[in-house]
Amino acid sequence: MSKSKSPSASRTLANKVILAAFEILKANGGSLRITELIDKIKTTVKFDAWDTELYEKTNYVRWISILHFYSIDCVKAGFLYKKKGVWTLTPEGEALIPLGGNALLDKAVQAYRAWKRQQRVEGAEIEVETEVAVAEESFEHQQKALLEQVAEQASKGLEDYINGKTWNEFQDLVAALLAGMGYHIAHVAPKGRDGGIDIIAYTDPLGVKPPRIIVQVKHKPEKSISSDDIQRLIGTMKRDSDVGIFVTSGDFSQPAKMEARSSGKHVELIDFDRLINLWTEYYPKMNDEQKSYLPLQAIYFLGSTE
Repeated sequence: MSKSKSPSASRTLANKVILAAFEILKANGGSLRITELIDKIKTTVKFDAWDTELYEKTNYVRWISILHFYSIDCVKAGFLYKKKGVWTLTPEGEALIPLGGNALLDKAVQAYRAWKRQQRVEGAEIEVETEVAVAEESFEHQQKALLEQVAEQASKGLEDYINGKTWNEFQDLVAALLAGMGYHIAHVAPKGRDGGIDIIAYTDPLGVKPPRIIVQVKHKPEKSISSDDIQRLIGTMKRDSDVGIFVTSGDFSQPAKMEARSSGKHVELIDFDRLINLWTEYYPKMNDEQKSYLPLQAIYFLGSTE
């Protein structure tokens, strides 16, 4: 009887990190930003020197590259969902955790290949997997994994840059964003306390048209905004037509989100991720002074037809 083929070192490492990622996601409510997920994997998985080596061509850590590479199969299999740097474990993925990393990843790889074969059939291509097709599949995987890592590195760089700003610098960045979005800034609070109103903006230059936009800014990267904070913002909205915007360099607690939704006032919540998305979207429309608060550089990579 022939012996079953032992998995490669890369596949063994993949089994370990994918299973760890699934377990950590489950333990943290099902979703985490990829930067947080990687930090937690570092503290729970024992890696050797080979696992943590840097790839010569990309200068990325081996286990992190392998995590991104094989996560693509998990996404296509419906075990993971990714959106804007957040990884979410699906019920189907959670159900496979007891099987262990090897069986879990086998199912993911099989599902990805089945999906890929279907794509070729629909494209009137040859269904049989040739060496060229397998090589192309591997190349696509590598490109996607590399792009994910670059995006992750870029997100971490933006996060570090913003976290390094003072409270006033962060407030000025928010004012620059609103101006870049076409709003007219009537007031930016000076240093010191200002009764909870940090920025006032209007949709017209003279501020004669409603709504008046009341903005509260909190530069607390490591903390979640509470429902009390939202209530204080609502308390400053004296006119019926006022719109409130709460901007934080961190995130919002679930009670804070519920408070904003249930309020009779219009309150918009902008956390770190939404702030970056808005900055990226409106960056081309900003003037040089506005861009200087958070300068960006576009880099182009080979895309995908998927």
